[in-house]
Amino acid sequence: MRFFRRSLAGLFLISLTVALLALAGNSVWTALQARWSEEGRPAEARERVFTAEVVTLEPVDTVPILTAFGEIRSRRTLELRAPAAGTVLELAEGFEDGGAVEAGQLLLRIDPALAISARDVAAADLREAEGNLAEAEAAVILAREDVAAAQRQAELRDRAMERQRDLVERGVGSAASLETAELAAASAGQAVLSRRQALAQAEARLDQTGTLVERREISLAEAERVLAETELRAEFAGVLADVAVVQGRLVNRNEQVARLIDADALEVAFRVSTAQYARLLDADGSLPRADVTVLLDVLGMDVTAPARLTRESGAVEEGQSGRLLYAELQETRGFRVGDFVTVALQEPELRDVAIIPATALDAENRVLVLGEEDRLEEAQVTLLRRQGDNVIIRAPPLYGAEVVTARSPVLGAGIRVDPLRPGQAEAAPETPETIALDPDRRARLIAFVEGNAFIPEDVKARMLLQLNEPEVPTRMITRIESRMGG
Repeated sequence: MRFFRRSLAGLFLISLTVALLALAGNSVWTALQARWSEEGRPAEARERVFTAEVVTLEPVDTVPILTAFGEIRSRRTLELRAPAAGTVLELAEGFEDGGAVEAGQLLLRIDPALAISARDVAAADLREAEGNLAEAEAAVILAREDVAAAQRQAELRDRAMERQRDLVERGVGSAASLETAELAAASAGQAVLSRRQALAQAEARLDQTGTLVERREISLAEAERVLAETELRAEFAGVLADVAVVQGRLVNRNEQVARLIDADALEVAFRVSTAQYARLLDADGSLPRADVTVLLDVLGMDVTAPARLTRESGAVEEGQSGRLLYAELQETRGFRVGDFVTVALQEPELRDVAIIPATALDAENRVLVLGEEDRLEEAQVTLLRRQGDNVIIRAPPLYGAEVVTARSPVLGAGIRVDPLRPGQAEAAPETPETIALDPDRRARLIAFVEGNAFIPEDVKARMLLQLNEPEVPTRMITRIESRMGG
């Protein structure tokens, strides 16, 4: 009986297993049938839609800003050269790079011993020549008196001869007396000629001595000039640069010892393209005296100064293009010769134009316009100016339409997009313009600025003043800390 029950249980389990295997096989077969039937049908295609930022073209009137880069120069720079050869005995206080000097200030003195000796010898020679001149003048006076005396004696001899001739004609005198008188008159005339010859020689000697005195005066003036050249003085007020001399050094004549720069006569030289130059010209073809803004970035602190456009270069250098323009700085505080600056110059106003991001324009000056069903269309525009990250275009037929602000390889004509307008984009967190500093961070920044020798003193003073404020500009902090890290 037990065996029968176990046989029935085994038979039941076998039947259940077979039923489950059959059910599983049926499920697998049904799934395969469904898969094979789906592979036989074509897949349904779905259009891909991209998200793109768009902006509306609106006509505006704007004044383009011509931006260029230039270099600060001085309109008056003088090479200081040694006026004489010798040893430098004395240097002015502050005769060093960056030292300020006044007009007429003594800068250096070269050993004047040889020049003083030459001056004294020339002065002695002049005194000797002046003595000879006085002697020659006295000799001329005496010679003239001798001539006058000889002439009076000759006149007396002539009158005596006339009396003897008169006596002989009346028969009272003798011929011998007449001959004696004639001989005496002839001797007196010869004496006059001798005295005149002596006077001429005295006058010639006087002329020679006068010429010698003039030569000695020239020699003395030359010696005094050489002596004066042992001193070098500043021709105008300015600052020194490229100082290459110390006290005690032996210098050669005409050797450059420094450069004197007029720090109050600064200008900026910047180059513009020929097209930009043509846009700046007046109706008569002349360059206007337009206002210019010069900007110098010093560790995040912008030093700006107004300037006035003054002139252009007279010629285009070989290998260069465009035009080199010059603008005179109205304020020179904080600027130094050689500074690399940014120049901003206003161009004539443009009317009925549109301003869009530069990324919206391709190389052929085309933009993507949002059309019907949010599909993109390409349109041609006229590029007028580039202004930083933006461009100024003219496209009257497109005014009021929406264009894509940033082109990408996946965007093109016919592509459907999901437009993202300015108000729909998430606002990025803005960096505050000023922040409060903790004492340790403030102290580190101040110490770095105070110890930086490349920052001009007036700019450094302004930076320290801002660093001591409760709120410090974030840009300045970023620039200073980047330099500290470098």
